[in-house]
Amino acid sequence: MNQAKTPCNKNATPEAVKLLAYLESISGKAVLLGQHTQTRNPKELRYIQDITGKQPAICGFELLAYSGNVRWDSCDEECLTELYEDLGTVENALDWGRKGGIVTFTWHWYSPVGGFDKSFYAEKTDFDPDSALVEGSAENRAVLRDLDLIAVQLKRFMDENIPVLWRPLHESDGTWFWWGRKGPEPAKKLFRYMYNYFTEVKGLNNLLWVWNSVIPEGYPGDDVVDIISRDTYPEAHKHTSQADDYQELIKITSARKLCALAEVGPMPDVNAIIGEQIPWCWYMTWSNDFGSTEEFTDRKQLYENYHSPYAVPFDKLPWNVK
Repeated sequence: MNQAKTPCNKNATPEAVKLLAYLESISGKAVLLGQHTQTRNPKELRYIQDITGKQPAICGFELLAYSGNVRWDSCDEECLTELYEDLGTVENALDWGRKGGIVTFTWHWYSPVGGFDKSFYAEKTDFDPDSALVEGSAENRAVLRDLDLIAVQLKRFMDENIPVLWRPLHESDGTWFWWGRKGPEPAKKLFRYMYNYFTEVKGLNNLLWVWNSVIPEGYPGDDVVDIISRDTYPEAHKHTSQADDYQELIKITSARKLCALAEVGPMPDVNAIIGEQIPWCWYMTWSNDFGSTEEFTDRKQLYENYHSPYAVPFDKLPWNVK
């Protein structure tokens, strides 16, 4: 099957349409370089700049502190630090989009009801994802409250004509987050619910919808997904094309969707990706030690990726080329 030439949202903004078309145009020919950040003062971007003289094309930002049920009184010191460092990162994301960078968001969604400490973890809450979509229930009202809060932030990007690679309910193929604790079915339903609420009720037409799981039975459907992705954390300093991960991912749908490595620990090898014709559109290195030290990727590999003729860092995005 051919790739869709337009986003799954028929009302997508011109900017979202343009971004998806660009991603399709480079698929199998080049790889967008990405880096996740989770603080207002991202050390990862400084580290990349110092070593490579460049910046990533895609910057990832975190929305955990914007959840509606953060129970500050139950948080330990680590949790509080993470929350305070995340507050205000939407401003960073807006600045990144304004200057021509591609924005992607991760949302470690604190459990809408109950929970303690980092309640996006299943072990920190008894919130039942099956109850989230029971219309009129307290759980459903809390879900809608949280979606409204996030919609306010995402609309700020639409108001400034900035498209967003939106990756909610990530890693639902595992049981470590509350949305995956009962298997793939609840997350699949919640993804469709969020898609319909954000597009039909909130009119958020600047989003490209990124699904993040490799379980075929959990796939929410081609009509609500623009890009399929997975998260991988190979052993430190193992840099390959990640061809096996690609072959597993594309089994979740018969449609020919664009594919991404939405989170990685050690970076893949850009030259190997293109040399082996594995069409990853982008990869995004995770934050902290993954993206700011040599613990998982040494400086040589980082430099080679950013200077590969097949790589797209910030200054090679077509709208940023001078």
